[in-house]
Amino acid sequence: MTAHHSALRRIAAAVAAVTAAAVLAACGGDRPAGDSGRNGGTPPSSSAPLPAGDHNDADVAFAQGMIPHHRQAVEMADLAGTRASAPEVKALAEQIRKAQDPEIETLSGWLASWGEQVPAEPDDGTGHGSHADRSGHSDHGGHGGHGMAGMMTPEEMAELEKSSGKAFDTAFLEMMIRHHEGAVAMAGEEKENGSYGPARSMAEDIITSQSAEIEKMNRLLGRE
Repeated sequence: MTAHHSALRRIAAAVAAVTAAAVLAACGGDRPAGDSGRNGGTPPSSSAPLPAGDHNDADVAFAQGMIPHHRQAVEMADLAGTRASAPEVKALAEQIRKAQDPEIETLSGWLASWGEQVPAEPDDGTGHGSHADRSGHSDHGGHGGHGMAGMMTPEEMAELEKSSGKAFDTAFLEMMIRHHEGAVAMAGEEKENGSYGPARSMAEDIITSQSAEIEKMNRLLGRE
């Protein structure tokens, strides 16, 4: 009897071991896909979009400088509608206006959301007005005050407004090339020093689009 009971105990132990193994395998099969079993759940996704990030002084300077810069470009483009003679110049001016008007609104929205001052609209209808002193217009569109590179002086804008036909086309293209070069330089500073993702993305778009327009304007002037 003792030998018989010992054999029964060995058989029962073997059956229990097999049953336990089967149960463990079934539990493992129910684990959600991607669960490594080390952390008790599905690991967090690494593809979540990155936040825009905080803005810094460079972002504020970019927005506050680019708004009056764009406003003047839009004003120049508006003049082309009635003064330019070449269809290519009129088409380019409209392209510039359509691109920069929405950017002015976006830049203004950023500044408002940051609690920063949005540059006021000029009160003299010239596109430079109240910005003349702080933007260094007296240096004839150089790199004076606040990095306002490429801005036209009041005298240059007045001359452009007085011209028409081919004379306007030439003056417009030459001035807009300088204006775009200034915008590209400002955008380059934002890409290098800014921290706000959407602003740095806009800066990259400005560099790409306005560099292409500079090439086109040089071709229209017969420089390429």
